[in-house]
Amino acid sequence: MAATHDVVTMGRVGVDIYPQQIGVGLEDVESFGKFLGGSPTNVAVAAARYGRTAAVITKTGADPFGTFVRKALRGYGVDDSLVGTSAGLPTPVTFCEIFPPDDFPLYFYRFPTAPDLDIRPEELDLEAIRNASVFWVTVTGLCQEPSRSATLAALEARSDHLRREGKRGITVLDLDYRPMFWDSPQAARDWVKLALPHVTVAVGNREECEVAVGAHDAPAEAAQALRAAGVSLAVVKQGPKGVLALDDSGQVEVPPAPVTVVNGLGAGDAFGGALVHGLLAGWGTERIMRFANAAGALVAGALACSDAMPTEAEVEQKLQEASDAA
Repeated sequence: MAATHDVVTMGRVGVDIYPQQIGVGLEDVESFGKFLGGSPTNVAVAAARYGRTAAVITKTGADPFGTFVRKALRGYGVDDSLVGTSAGLPTPVTFCEIFPPDDFPLYFYRFPTAPDLDIRPEELDLEAIRNASVFWVTVTGLCQEPSRSATLAALEARSDHLRREGKRGITVLDLDYRPMFWDSPQAARDWVKLALPHVTVAVGNREECEVAVGAHDAPAEAAQALRAAGVSLAVVKQGPKGVLALDDSGQVEVPPAPVTVVNGLGAGDAFGGALVHGLLAGWGTERIMRFANAAGALVAGALACSDAMPTEAEVEQKLQEASDAA
């Protein structure tokens, strides 16, 4: 039987190439930094920073960047034993431009397709998925085959197991809608509908929630629609307006933590790792949202994503500083 992890994430991985010069286009950038990337991968790294045992289900190419991914995961304390290889596909590379405070164009090089979209149902370690305290998947994993079937098979196997065992479990769907990976928002919504009954937590920004459950006039209505779809906790991120969460105990809305933004791309992944940590710790929803906001702010104030994931002490310090300044 596979070892039990605090959190197992599944999906996108790659190498982030970030410019060392801020405020200029890629055509004028002179030097870059290389970092581990991919949203569910960064969530696992963030959770590991809090002392959680974490693993990633993904695939790379059989190339030096694939070797880098595995070495980086181990360096961050993340189990790489569930990382497979697609020999005929290159490990993805993602470039970004950095125009603070809110413009960070992304350029995905995932051609002809990405290895993490080549995950197949028969390759899954279902024991690791069933036994993880938290299982985290993304909407991107649903965008094409065979990853779509693998993602749905993983969710179904986990929910069936938890139901048979009479356990609740925590299964998270990150509503990370990336339009370049889909034919249309409606296509994404159709597949998200199949995933939502198997998850207990859904998290996304307002636009991602709209793709998942349709347009709503207010974040609270989007959260209610996610709850109606079967999730126990709906989290709607609102950028400069903070975050709204809705669960059985009611609605919580908390403001953002103050930050001078350097690169906003990793803030959502830091939020996700902190959300996982708080759920595992059994904290109340408001405390989790404040902690996750602060974690996101810390990473938004740094260049890198994975390298910048904070420790619990660093997040608590950020929260104290915000409280003192209020």
